[in-house]
Amino acid sequence: MTATDADVVVVGAGIAGLATARALSRSGRSVVVLEARDRVGGRTWTDSALGVPVDLGASWIHGIDGNPLWDLASAFGIDTVEYTVGSFQFDGRPIAWHDPSGVRLSDDAARAFAADLHTVDAVLHSVVADAAPGTTYAAAVATALATLGWTGPRAERVTEYTTHRSEDLCGAPATLLDAHGLDEEHVAGDEVVFPGGYGQYAAALADGLDVRLAAVVRSVSSSDSSVTVGVADGRAFTAQHAVVTVPLGVLQAGDVTFDPPLPEPVAGAIGRLGMGVYDKVFLRFPERFWDDWVIRQQGPAGVDWHSWYDMSRVTGQPVLAALVGGSGARRLETRSDDAVVAEAVAALRRMHGPAVPDPDAYRITRWAADPFARGSYSYLHVGASADDHDLLGTPTGRVQLAGEATWGDDPATVHGALLSGLRAAGRITGAVAPLPVTVLG
Repeated sequence: MTATDADVVVVGAGIAGLATARALSRSGRSVVVLEARDRVGGRTWTDSALGVPVDLGASWIHGIDGNPLWDLASAFGIDTVEYTVGSFQFDGRPIAWHDPSGVRLSDDAARAFAADLHTVDAVLHSVVADAAPGTTYAAAVATALATLGWTGPRAERVTEYTTHRSEDLCGAPATLLDAHGLDEEHVAGDEVVFPGGYGQYAAALADGLDVRLAAVVRSVSSSDSSVTVGVADGRAFTAQHAVVTVPLGVLQAGDVTFDPPLPEPVAGAIGRLGMGVYDKVFLRFPERFWDDWVIRQQGPAGVDWHSWYDMSRVTGQPVLAALVGGSGARRLETRSDDAVVAEAVAALRRMHGPAVPDPDAYRITRWAADPFARGSYSYLHVGASADDHDLLGTPTGRVQLAGEATWGDDPATVHGALLSGLRAAGRITGAVAPLPVTVLG
């Protein structure tokens, strides 16, 4: 391939890379997208091995108000289901709370616990605002509890819940998350999921683009006049610009080398930010034995198996999904499928009794072990600054990075990845990045 064959090489066919390529293509640029996997979508991955579509990666639009993905859902004809139940929505939806012994909390006890979480969050907001640099989220929670004078089991239940919040939203322990690491997580509007899967976005964005699958990029070399992208099989693609959208974990591992090396402030941001791990265990059962949107286990038994989501609301079939982040996810990735399923079923039987049947089928993710992801999404590691996300996306000559980790307003989100791709395209064209609905073409 010669320099005249493409104006831009985009590395990665996730949402960021596809948005970049779509916008550039619409502006008249020639674009080649190099994707290491045998599919498009990156960390959006819809799988039908259970007989119904489930999202092994990203699942939600986090807050539809002003979210470009909401506009694109309509433009692409993607059906949605409202599912606003997360780590900051701990009441208002049917949630089955179970105490450390596995017994379901009474309605009064569940309301009291939710009230405690509201109280702590109100205090925590002020504590985080005043937190000194280098303060962890765990330390901020401890300060909030000390301010309230709470100790014993009451404080333990709140502490473990906020620990799970860090694991869920950042894929990291609260002891590694910066106190400000969840500042951007309070989203506006309902949250929705997709009966047909998130993969519909990638398929629509990729339609008509020149996407080369199974192209594992190993090097990006730039000069004053061009960029050459080297693939593991020996191919080389040369263009005027390159947009690299590989996940932060891949950059941190050094799986793609840059010549010249990425300079400051990009290199520093790569080192300071964290890459979290968030895995899913889907179990399909012969029939539905649960009644609520979410099942939550308190206490030591819920260290890893604390949250189960009713996917029958989305799939129409009896599927439960356990979402496990941080250290728990990393531990489960070292275990066999059979061992993980056995743990999962034991956790459900602790809450629902021995009548819980064995699942008919299962699907387990291992994002940390995935060589083309090396984790699930970025987070604000203690010692990093929220500015590091945007610094990561700083253009360096003819090369720039894009992806969720480079979008400071909403990192670790699909819409952040989308907007980062549009920003990268706008920098190359010299025009304002197009509105997301104009990505259609």
